[in-house]
Amino acid sequence: VQFVESGGALVQPGGSLRLSCVVSGLDFSSSYLSWYRQAPGKRREMVASIFRNPAITNYPDSVKDRFEITRDNAKNTVYLQMSRLKPEDTAVYYCNQYSVNFNRFSNWGQGTRVTVSS
Repeated sequence: VQFVESGGALVQPGGSLRLSCVVSGLDFSSSYLSWYRQAPGKRREMVASIFRNPAITNYPDSVKDRFEITRDNAKNTVYLQMSRLKPEDTAVYYCNQYSVNFNRFSNWGQGTRVTVSS
């Protein structure tokens, strides 16, 4: 399975970004998928999840109402629309399959770096 993330950038506080992740090697339309992030010196955390039914999504309180995860099964791509960005959103963002045990995953993409700074 391969995950290729893109779209990260330097953005000012309050700005917006859309991240993309192209997935190959699995049954995309049947997969539960998540975006994760790892800030410098911190553990990786899950920031958004989307299930087989794209209307079912889940977010932690830290990003709820600011981030939106969507999927395009025709393109094997999952997106993360981020708005009202804060400096604490600075991190490398990854996509992967959904799991509460994601810290046991050994297969990660290269990630895409998001820096929120003025």
